[in-house]
Order: sequence, then structure tokens, then C-alpha cells
Amino acid sequence: MDSTPRRTPTLTKKDVAREVSASIGEPLYKCEPWVQATIDALRDLMAAADPEVRIELRDFGVFEVKKTKAKPKARNPKTNETVFIPSRRKTHFKPGKKLRETLQEPLEDLGYEIPEGSADHPSRRARAA
Repeated sequence: MDSTPRRTPTLTKKDVAREVSASIGEPLYKCEPWVQATIDALRDLMAAADPEVRIELRDFGVFEVKKTKAKPKARNPKTNETVFIPSRRKTHFKPGKKLRETLQEPLEDLGYEIPEGSADHPSRRARAA
């Protein structure tokens, strides 16, 4: 068994543009600006949130900008010093129903390797039996 951890593949904006290009039958060079414009629009809408906003994309999910509460007694774990963290805005993504259902399918049913230490890993099931 290989002891080096495998890196999770990273998909980029260009990969998204390739998917768009393949799905609508347009050349990649035409799709890249559309993808960039969509990402820019989402970023601008979220940055302009006053102070909260909800961007709902049907059949995909909801992007939200939410307020956080100030934390007057947070602790720096390195120095053990108590620090004040002011309230701010944060982003949150909630997947839509179709995406959530797809992601909730068991890995075993999809033919993927089950992570070591997982409750449904074969070595754990063998010990439990």
C-alpha cells in the first residue's frame, strides 16, 4: 500500500469554462469571458452586501453573506493570549436539493474507496463482527 497521501484534484476556472463549452457547443475562447463575468458578478454582489445578502441559484444552491458576532474572549492558541475579534461578514453556501442528494450517495455505492478511520471502512466492520 502506498504511504504517500494523494492530493485532492483541484479544478480551476478554466475547467469550468471547458464544461460550459462542451455543454453548449461553443468554443472555449467564447466561454471563458462568460464564466469570468459570472464569477465577477457573484463576487461583486456578495462584496456589496449591506451587510447581508442571499443569492439563490435554483437547482444549484444559495450563496449567503451573513454577519458574525464579535468574540471578546477568543484565545490565540500559540501565545495563549486573549484577543478581541470584531463582528464581520462571512460567506456561506448551502447546496440545492439535487446537488445535496447527489453528494449524499454512499461512497461504496459509487465505487469509491472509503477513507481509513471511517465508521463504514471494511476494517472497522470486520472488527465489529
